[in-house]
Amino acid sequence: MMARIGRGGVVAAVLLTGAVSLSGQSGSSARQEAGGEVLNALLLEVRGLRAAMEQMASAGPRVQLFASRLQLQETRINNMIRRLDTVRDRVSETQQEISRFQMEEKQLEATLGEQKQSNDPGAREEASMATLLIGGVKTKMATATAALNRYTAEEAQLMAELATEQGRWTAINQQLDELERVLAVTK
Repeated sequence: MMARIGRGGVVAAVLLTGAVSLSGQSGSSARQEAGGEVLNALLLEVRGLRAAMEQMASAGPRVQLFASRLQLQETRINNMIRRLDTVRDRVSETQQEISRFQMEEKQLEATLGEQKQSNDPGAREEASMATLLIGGVKTKMATATAALNRYTAEEAQLMAELATEQGRWTAINQQLDELERVLAVTK
């Protein structure tokens, strides 16, 4: 049967085999290119997923840290507010005490003025007693005024510290908000 095919048939068979081989190679290279594009797209997607997973894994401890810091700041602020309330109560009490001393001093001075105008020997003795009492009241008032100045200065200092702590609280809260936004985007 081979003799019948002859030379032309052999050439045709070789050409046909070569054509099939070439078409297979060009189809194979087209498949390789398409496969390479798919592989690159998959690699890109895997890298993106890995980055998202790493970000999520690192976000958990960061959220816990920020939440703990925020809670600590709130505790500091609440303690300062309690201290500030205590100092304000002392300021109020001291102001009332000073007012009482001022009224007492006015009463003693009025008594002293009445007693000085009297010619009665007992009145003179009461006048000298009133003078001594006025001196004591003035000493108490000076002590109370100094305490009031200390409390007022402490109140101003606490208010400044409270403003600073509230600023820190706000900064931490903003960081938590930003982290929340980042996490919402990655979901």
